[in-house]
Amino acid sequence: MRIDHYSFGEIIVNGKKYTSDLIIYPDKIAANWWRKEGHKLHYEDIIDVIEYKPEILIIGTGAMGAMKVPKDLINKIEEMGIKVIVKRTSDACDEFNKLIAEGKRVVAALHLTC
Repeated sequence: MRIDHYSFGEIIVNGKKYTSDLIIYPDKIAANWWRKEGHKLHYEDIIDVIEYKPEILIIGTGAMGAMKVPKDLINKIEEMGIKVIVKRTSDACDEFNKLIAEGKRVVAALHLTC
């Protein structure tokens, strides 16, 4: 997987365009990612990611960082042995590409708008 381009509300992954929030795994994409609360991440929103057991979870909080990721949620995920990186989505995309190129088992959960 490789993120080719990201801009507000749009992302291109491996040449395919997506216009809704998504989760990118090393071998698949879960499009149309919906959360319990649009701008606050909950454990229930990423259960599938936790079960996948990535080495690293990158959370893209939107173009302006509007999606909040509670510190207690980060701690809970890290206690399970998954490193968590939280960045604005443009930086999260860059980080995903870098870590994938390094051969890491990484998943990116990306909010594409605000």
